[in-house]
Amino acid sequence: MTIPSLHLASSSPRRTEILAALGVRFSAAGVDVDERRLEGEAAGTMVLRLARAKAEAVDIEASGLVLAADTVVVLGEDIFGKPADRDEALSMLECLSGRTHRVLTGIALRSRKGVRTALSETEVRFRDIGPDEALAYWQSGEPCDKAGAYAIQGRGGMFVEAISGSYSGVVGLPVFETVKLLADAGLRVL
Repeated sequence: MTIPSLHLASSSPRRTEILAALGVRFSAAGVDVDERRLEGEAAGTMVLRLARAKAEAVDIEASGLVLAADTVVVLGEDIFGKPADRDEALSMLECLSGRTHRVLTGIALRSRKGVRTALSETEVRFRDIGPDEALAYWQSGEPCDKAGAYAIQGRGGMFVEAISGSYSGVVGLPVFETVKLLADAGLRVL
């Protein structure tokens, strides 16, 4: 059996799709990492720390290179991860309605030489979302496991009025930063 040169430390189908679209050969499996924010931790610091922790949770001897990512939605000082339940999801959507927020994705690439990280930051502007619309969206099942309770690549895209930055970063794996880290580690995409 050939050992893959790259392992994606994620069970996210969106991250898997993005990496597969780049034509990179890889294996993938999720890891269990405590994703709670540390006291006073800035959002960018948090996603980079979590991406690094996910990359470090994989046996490097079996994988050669390990890629991991973490994504959050930030509105002011509030950080929105995955909603715990319906009420939290509806509250997040209400907060984001008619406002501009930031989506931060930290990525980490681990090799035997160490861990390199990169941060993607994108501004997303939502149109106004009515309460009935937010409830119907929740009932679709899509927001259950998404940072900020929405998926830009799915039905949640209907709420997006404008975006400035990396679309793939909002989905969960910023292509530009990922390709740069891989190239720096000697794994060419093209």
